[in-house]
Amino acid sequence: MGLLSHKARQAPSNATAVYVRHRPETTLLYQVVQEYWPEFQAELASHGRYLPAYVIKEFDEFLKCGRLQYGFLRVRCEACHDEKLVPFSCKRRGFCPSCGARRMADSAALLVDEILPHRPMREWVLSVPFPLRFLFASQPAVMGQALGIIYRAISTHLAHEAGFAKPLARTGAVTLVQRFGGALNLNIHFHMLFLDGVYFSGSKGQMMRFRPVRAPTKAELTKLSNTIARLFTRPAVSTKRLSMTRNGRVRYELNQK
Repeated sequence: MGLLSHKARQAPSNATAVYVRHRPETTLLYQVVQEYWPEFQAELASHGRYLPAYVIKEFDEFLKCGRLQYGFLRVRCEACHDEKLVPFSCKRRGFCPSCGARRMADSAALLVDEILPHRPMREWVLSVPFPLRFLFASQPAVMGQALGIIYRAISTHLAHEAGFAKPLARTGAVTLVQRFGGALNLNIHFHMLFLDGVYFSGSKGQMMRFRPVRAPTKAELTKLSNTIARLFTRPAVSTKRLSMTRNGRVRYELNQK
């Protein structure tokens, strides 16, 4: 975890944008997928195995991304009457470098310009055991409940560090769920941008003020991790329960109360 800060960046007023069409067919990634993707599917089919439909769609849409033969817009400048052909993009969330970079830049600009206040921020990165990764991948609703537990635990910690009871202080966070590791292995974990402090109000009519908190110690992080782990196995309000069996598997069940 590290302390983050941000400043709005503006392009120079005299900067001129020049459109250059993306040509994915010239990239090594595209060429590898184009050559081996059909062969890979055929090899799986010969063994009676098939990929999920969403995986197939991810690859198929990637091979159409940025290619004029699959559709485009014809854009014309009203001033100089110059025309450009802009091909459609796949807009997928998988491994398309072009769409991924565009989504990343747009999300960052939205967070910095319109959502995050100009206050100290801290990134909290939380990983989970392997059995929970498989559970979260197959049960997004359960992952949402787990994320709520994590958020409330960290918020309570920040409020106490600032010297307040939880109801008297407010903090906030933006969470980005990362689903893969560096080797494209399933590794669901959370990147949480938390306010490094809390907002509180004094007497009635006063504007809310911000109180920063110090960086957590190693002992505090260990205690917080243990608290989150304990909350994961406690029956939820929705009567759903997560539990760990002796062989390390995660059981997701409904309480019959």
